Amino acid sequence: MAATPMAPPPGCGNIDPAYYFLCDFCEAWGIGLETVAAAGILASLALLLAFSILSCMVKDKTKKTMLPTQFFFLLGTLGIFSLTFVFIIRLNKKTGPTRFILHGVLFALCFSCLLTHAFNLVRLVRGKVPYSQLSMLVHALGLTLIQMIIAVKYIIITVERDGIDVDRMGREQRNKDFVMVLTYVLVLMVLTFMISMFTFCGPYKSWKRHGMHIFVTLLFSKAIWAAWITMLLMSSFPGNGAQSKWDDPLISLALVVNGWVFLTMYTVPEICFLATPFQPGDYPPEKTLQKSTATQQSIEAGSTQAPDKEGAEEDVLLALNGNCFHSKTFGTRLCFSIPWSTLHPAHWQDVMVHTEAKEPSPDIH
Repeated sequence: MAATPMAPPPGCGNIDPAYYFLCDFCEAWGIGLETVAAAGILASLALLLAFSILSCMVKDKTKKTMLPTQFFFLLGTLGIFSLTFVFIIRLNKKTGPTRFILHGVLFALCFSCLLTHAFNLVRLVRGKVPYSQLSMLVHALGLTLIQMIIAVKYIIITVERDGIDVDRMGREQRNKDFVMVLTYVLVLMVLTFMISMFTFCGPYKSWKRHGMHIFVTLLFSKAIWAAWITMLLMSSFPGNGAQSKWDDPLISLALVVNGWVFLTMYTVPEICFLATPFQPGDYPPEKTLQKSTATQQSIEAGSTQAPDKEGAEEDVLLALNGNCFHSKTFGTRLCFSIPWSTLHPAHWQDVMVHTEAKEPSPDIH
């Protein structure tokens, strides 16, 4: 007798069984997580639009240097919410490699952007010159590229060379390999957390608030990662090659919660600070004084170098004759009672040298 096909679960039509968790009313975790993930995708898109608008209004050059890394951080958060659907779908030949590659790459992108931002803040709180946009972007993408190489190399070695399918791999080995591929991401997380603490040491307090956003984000992220990795490894046991029904919900829940932590603890506060005006207390006094000094020098230059009506400067030669000064140009003689004892010796010497060098010519009647 031919085996009768299983009827689809309530809420699902005639679709592939791999997608049953997306619509199964009996397995409510799939519908619940995809709802929260979809809300996170919409929130990320809304924040991405707000970020694009507010970034055009930023006038502070120091804040502009952080815009590329914050933009890629938002893209990484959007990808994390979207990756949740890959874990809700059953593990197979297509979803297995996707999980191993994208999970680590997306989190590496987010933590690399936070690490680069933290390094930049360490300089700003101490009054130093920030990194350039290109430098921060290259560092963030370069750190992400390392995780991509690690994940792709694992898939090539495991799937292509050894011919082992990720979905047919033993559960214990699969979970251990999944965590092992994320070792570099864990290093990035710990390093970012440590660097964020150095942002609290410096005289410029306004930049410390940005460091606090990174610190709190990493604190919650570390707690989430420690929880789901511990539960994933402790629930695995040898001799069972089947995928546990709680492995996918566990990782999916960790993805959704961590994504919302990224949005609420870092993205929203940072976007709120984008449009804030320039504050002189955010930078060393030299930077604030440069503009006022340049303005004062331009005013003084314009007043001292202004020509007269005939377009020529006055050439007045003053000759010292006791306490009297003789003007060659106007033919007048002005006498003053000047207490020479009050003059600085250097000034008196300059006047005497000038008089000896240029003696007044005799008047021609």
